[in-house]
Amino acid sequence: MQIGIFAKTFPGSDPDTVFASVKSAGFAAVQHNWACSGLASVPGTIPDDAQADVAHAMDAHGLQMAAVSGTVNLIHPDVVVRQQGIDNLKTVIRSAPAIQAPVVTLCTGSRNADDQWADHPDNQMPEAWMDLLAAMEQLLPVAEEAGVRLGVEPELANVINSAEAAKRLIDEVQSDAITIVFDPANLFEIASLDEQQHIVAEALERLAGHIGMAHAKDRTADGGFTTAGQGVLDYPFFLKGLRTVGFNGPLITHGLSAADAPGVAMFLSEQLA
Repeated sequence: MQIGIFAKTFPGSDPDTVFASVKSAGFAAVQHNWACSGLASVPGTIPDDAQADVAHAMDAHGLQMAAVSGTVNLIHPDVVVRQQGIDNLKTVIRSAPAIQAPVVTLCTGSRNADDQWADHPDNQMPEAWMDLLAAMEQLLPVAEEAGVRLGVEPELANVINSAEAAKRLIDEVQSDAITIVFDPANLFEIASLDEQQHIVAEALERLAGHIGMAHAKDRTADGGFTTAGQGVLDYPFFLKGLRTVGFNGPLITHGLSAADAPGVAMFLSEQLA
């Protein structure tokens, strides 16, 4: 596995500066965010020179581009806002090959109009699922034409809130342009060690063969998020499970400060060793 980090962890609006920080912190791979190029995170236009700057900085610092973020609310309750996000996301997908990004990560979305990462009771209504399918019908042909994959990440607060829902999406859309971003900390809030291991193992088994990238953060005992290695997530169990299902791709950490980054790089390296 290749250890990486969200580029947005580090300050800066110039990819050369940001990627230098990624490298010096001890990471070999990066998930780019267009905010690190001085643009919106999911911009409507991406200048050619901005794309060239990312590709040059990646080569200059010897980094692997694991993915680029494309997180907009795919089931936003306001149809106009939702479509604007989808249109911007198409721009990010089309630009991904220019920065050698094989995956564009998604947020499958929430009916919460203010926060796409916050839960809403309507997320599990049939209408939300149909809206997600409609969004994917727009996005998948763009991804297939670009030769990139769309990274779907199960999140408790989103319409894809479990491994079961993610597998349902895979089965329904039948496209090789979908891959799974597996983050075990998104699959539970408060759980005993046995419960946590059961949830993670079952999810890995269900999604085996579809996992293209893994994310690394952690959970506190009271259900909050924290930096990888600082919580209750059983990392040896998680990483062994990834290997068992044949995963050997990028392991990308996020949800940490720039100051914590070198320590997390060392932690993940030690865990993998």
